[in-house]
Amino acid sequence: MEIADKLKILTEGAKYDVACTSSGVNRSGKRGAVGSASACGICHSFTPDGRCISLLKLLMTNVCIYDCAYCVNRRSNDVPRASFSPKEIAELTMDFYRRNYIEGLFLSSGIVKSPDYTTELLIETLRLLREQYRFNGYIHVKAIPGASQGLLRGLGHLTDRISVNIELPSEKSLVAIAPDKSKNDILKPMKQIKEKIRQSKEEVVLFRNAPSFVPAGQSTQLIVGATPESDSAIVHLAQGLYNSYGLKRVFYSAYIPVGNKLPVKEPPLLREHRLYQADWLLRFYGFSARELFDKNHENLSLHLDPKCHWALKHLEHFPVEINRSDFKTLLRVPGIGQQSAQRIMSARKVGSLDFNHLKKIGVVLKRAKYFITCNGKMHERLNWNANLPDMLEHKLADNQYEQLNLFS
Repeated sequence: MEIADKLKILTEGAKYDVACTSSGVNRSGKRGAVGSASACGICHSFTPDGRCISLLKLLMTNVCIYDCAYCVNRRSNDVPRASFSPKEIAELTMDFYRRNYIEGLFLSSGIVKSPDYTTELLIETLRLLREQYRFNGYIHVKAIPGASQGLLRGLGHLTDRISVNIELPSEKSLVAIAPDKSKNDILKPMKQIKEKIRQSKEEVVLFRNAPSFVPAGQSTQLIVGATPESDSAIVHLAQGLYNSYGLKRVFYSAYIPVGNKLPVKEPPLLREHRLYQADWLLRFYGFSARELFDKNHENLSLHLDPKCHWALKHLEHFPVEINRSDFKTLLRVPGIGQQSAQRIMSARKVGSLDFNHLKKIGVVLKRAKYFITCNGKMHERLNWNANLPDMLEHKLADNQYEQLNLFS
């Protein structure tokens, strides 16, 4: 098979792996090496000097011994099969880099023969890139669940970020539609990577030239809609992964029906979007998963973003006085993000703020104005009665969103 034909098959097969993330690592170019890595982003992000940075995302092979019902590359699915050798991937990456098409690589693979055998091929690929071709750019690799600890350690010394994809939100679902995988095969390497990252940071402090291990950290991916778990279960799981394994990111991927293996409807991509918003609240806004859900609301609202929905359920915390509230309280206000909260804290040292100041600072007043006061005054008078939540929900609803197909 020609290289171009393999590339078409294996980039198509990799599109379901989510990797649109900033690299999380700064590494300048060095003498005798090719490329560099920038923490500001990979995969259609932009550097401070305006350059668009792209990522070559492909599978080493879509041949797989597993038969996971959600996966397009499952053993029983009738799709064209192809494989790259480690040398072919290394040469492709370097050719694409020299043509200024990419500045990084995301590499995943189906499982060939065994997890250890597949991991050995991934290590050989990265070894060629790092040592023979002297590639110093960003590399993100999807680890193979079930691979041995020694091989995982070797992989981590050659890559910037590792993903160990948990894929499904519960062990019950994993057993039902991915019987070849186990919870232990996924969580064990996550724990090993976390511990090795900790050790590596300590070694770098003691020995300046100590080899780094996964400097950009680890991430994982959850498929949304292939199984019946609620948003509450998914967000609580994500919070547990952040707390227990020190993950940098949890990615959420709306299930795309591939064949007739699973009798489920395609979930709204807006649900995926809401999960990312909830995830952002966990990581940067001081929320916990239990605050976003209750017994009557196990799923996120498709009409309101999670922060607005929380605010409407907890109007007893509002309105917030802009000129006196602390940073954590400001972050709870819909329409106020981290940057605008920091700007408010800085600006009010000079003088008191009004609504015009807030607009210039970057506060989204069309949301925030219902939940704040400036010097004791609200933007518009509201009747704080039992009908207020329904009235505000109507005003704040995201009715303009339209459901789109991810790959149309």
